[in-house]
Amino acid sequence: MMQELSLECFSNDVVRLDLTPPSQASPISLSIDEEESSESKIRRLISEHPVIIFSRSSCCMSHVMKRLLTTIGVVPTVIELDDHEVSSLPLALEEEFPGGVLPSPAVFIGRECVGGFESLVALHLSGHLVPKLVEVGALWV
Repeated sequence: MMQELSLECFSNDVVRLDLTPPSQASPISLSIDEEESSESKIRRLISEHPVIIFSRSSCCMSHVMKRLLTTIGVVPTVIELDDHEVSSLPLALEEEFPGGVLPSPAVFIGRECVGGFESLVALHLSGHLVPKLVEVGALWV
């Protein structure tokens, strides 16, 4: 049986993912398996997108991360989560963050969690960000 997953597209290329049941979903939707848990949805999104940012709704640091990546030439997928949806992230990512403390926003490059804003900037300043983006196919040079 299938249900509708709500996606809202904003003018700044941000996608808002609504993990609530279809009765509360918004008009733009994507069909998914209703048996899929929030944790499975998060894992699937990470596996489907070479660069993905998960953040709380209206997080300014998410915008800065996106700007850094777009300046380099990568258009990341940005998923904005409500507070109750953010709580699903540590469950989905236990092996990456055994303590359950996940940075918000969190960026994933090639299915690997890079971390938060500071980690992304450190990766960029060390000269390792562009090669990593090329390696996962998110950037062509």
